[in-house]
Amino acid sequence: MPEKKVACPTCGKKVVWSPENPWRPFCSERCKMIDLGEWAAGKFKIPMEESDGLDETLGE
Repeated sequence: MPEKKVACPTCGKKVVWSPENPWRPFCSERCKMIDLGEWAAGKFKIPMEESDGLDETLGE
């Protein structure tokens, strides 16, 4: 079975997607930490729908 390769989200280097790669999908711990730092700095955000701030299911 051929190895599946993916691009590292940080640097783009092709890496093998397997349990033997402890940093997958990243190529290294360095790239993993760079990505984590960017999330912590607010450079990445998960889009959300705007709401009135109240969850309708809480009142039930």
